[in-house]
Amino acid sequence: MSKYQNIIRTAIVVLVLFMMPSYVWAAPLVPVPNVTIGVENATNPKDVALSLQILLTLTVLTLAPSILIMMTSFTRIIVVLSFLRSALATQQMPPNQVLVGLALFITFFTMSPYLEEVNKDGLQPYLAGTVNQEMAITAALKPMRAFMFKQTRENDLALFVNLSEGPRPSSQDDVPTMTLIPSFIISELKTAFQIGFLIYIPFIVIDMVVASTLMSMGMMMVPPAMISLPFKLLLFILVDGWHLLISSLIASFH
Repeated sequence: MSKYQNIIRTAIVVLVLFMMPSYVWAAPLVPVPNVTIGVENATNPKDVALSLQILLTLTVLTLAPSILIMMTSFTRIIVVLSFLRSALATQQMPPNQVLVGLALFITFFTMSPYLEEVNKDGLQPYLAGTVNQEMAITAALKPMRAFMFKQTRENDLALFVNLSEGPRPSSQDDVPTMTLIPSFIISELKTAFQIGFLIYIPFIVIDMVVASTLMSMGMMMVPPAMISLPFKLLLFILVDGWHLLISSLIASFH
């Protein structure tokens, strides 16, 4: 049997060797374009300004996802979902990809009214050429600022207003966006930690009951987390935990 296998292998190798020249040296059917990128010294102030604009644009595009995430409901949602996984003590279940994906889609759902206003008042007029870039950015920021003001606590906003050492604003329109964004973020973190505390309470009770039961039975070597995990999952399923948590999260933004 090995003799026939060697013959077959030899025939395959010879066939490949005969086919390689015709395959390698065959002319391509589709011409490949030649792309060149050149870097030259700037000879006038306009070239310098254009280079700086390109550098600034690339920097903004790199940070754009983080900037947009910080200005939406994503922060509160992902922190609460992380607290839930920690309270359940399920290690990496659900995995990070699932939690981030769920948080993104819930963010799209909660932010859809504001994103529609951004598209209607800022993006579409700019694409149509009816407004310039500055006017489009101002119109797009208006609904996002309204959302952030709605979720920001007054004491958090006052903190950054005082730290900025600028004039005290008389209305929301006078508050700079760079002052509003960090105020909104710490308000979101505080709200997320409050929700996380409420999530932890029932699961801590289960851990305490299981630990006390194991100690009374003299089972000191059995990890309480291993025994309490099924009861946590059972409680979460019985109360329809995902429905309750997601509905409460979405309701917290209204």
